[in-house]
Amino acid sequence: MIRRSAQALLAAGGSRIVFGKTSTCALSSASDAFGAAQTNLKKLREEPDSSVKLELYALFKQASSGDVSGKRPGALDFVGKAKYDAWSHVKGISKEEAMSRYAKLVESLLSAEGPAAAASADSASGQVNGLKVHTEGKVSRIEINRPAKLNSITWEMYEGIIEALKKAGEDKSTSVTVFTGTGEYFSSGNDLSNFAKISSPADVAKLAALGKDVLKRYVAAFIDHPKPLIALVNGPAIGISVTVLGMFDLVLASDKATFVTPFAALGQSPEGCSSFTFPMIMGTPKAAEFLLFGKKLSAKEACDRNLVNEVFPDGVFRAETEKRITAYSLLPPQSLQLSKGLLRSMLKDELHKCNEREVTLLAERWQSQECANAIQNFFKRK
Repeated sequence: MIRRSAQALLAAGGSRIVFGKTSTCALSSASDAFGAAQTNLKKLREEPDSSVKLELYALFKQASSGDVSGKRPGALDFVGKAKYDAWSHVKGISKEEAMSRYAKLVESLLSAEGPAAAASADSASGQVNGLKVHTEGKVSRIEINRPAKLNSITWEMYEGIIEALKKAGEDKSTSVTVFTGTGEYFSSGNDLSNFAKISSPADVAKLAALGKDVLKRYVAAFIDHPKPLIALVNGPAIGISVTVLGMFDLVLASDKATFVTPFAALGQSPEGCSSFTFPMIMGTPKAAEFLLFGKKLSAKEACDRNLVNEVFPDGVFRAETEKRITAYSLLPPQSLQLSKGLLRSMLKDELHKCNEREVTLLAERWQSQECANAIQNFFKRK
């Protein structure tokens, strides 16, 4: 049988045999690049976002096992379903092509991160990956520094911000605390890859409990911060990065900033004490339009609704806000803290109660089928 196949190829012309040799060489080259890419993937300073991880998974499975097989996972296993669907999406491409795409994708991720020296510097300074926390004069600064991921917030970053707010509050050398983002975004909110490692109902319950604890402490850190909190909203703000703004003492925005809370679209509910602060700030109808129906506000609209104090042209945003912050930081620090205490004291207990109500409801929502379906659809769109 083998001999007849070889004879048939020879009869068809020598070019068939040459083509076979060329394909073998190409496959070997792709296989080498594929193996190197798997090693290089471990060199990434940050985990890729969920959509990229799904693409890597799909290409890896296609390269190593060929077309997707088996039954699509059940309704509760939305991560398993997302993986199955991603693998199905590359069905039909050759193993060689899958290896090549995988290698190119890893190469692009490494290139996007730039020199490894930046990672060493962060590690040496004790900074949390994705955050830049530092002091300038009498100003404590907390910057979300994850521009490649639109400044989305990971579990590690939540903990880092909690600690940074605590230290800034205790630092006797500073008067005010400034919160901002680097790059084009203020923050795209919660990194939904925080919810990606779920494969069973037990995982869902465990993650919901973890999320409830982290979010409760995160919001409480803003409620309890003793110094004036100033937000510099340099670009689009989404979700949790918007809802906590009601607890800031001054919010300054670039005219490129936008504000949106897409809770209903993700099967979730408001957090950051926004269910209490936003009706007080905007009035109930305006707050409902924003929190329930996900209306996106421009910087001007946010200012008109009293969520933002002042809007600046993007070209002069940093320069103008820095002038303000420097001037505010030179005011007598004890006077600033005592005055803030008077302004916030009557609301503090109510804010903590609201925080507890919100995180309790959110933990329930995270375990609902409605939320699971909404997040799965989000990953599919991504």
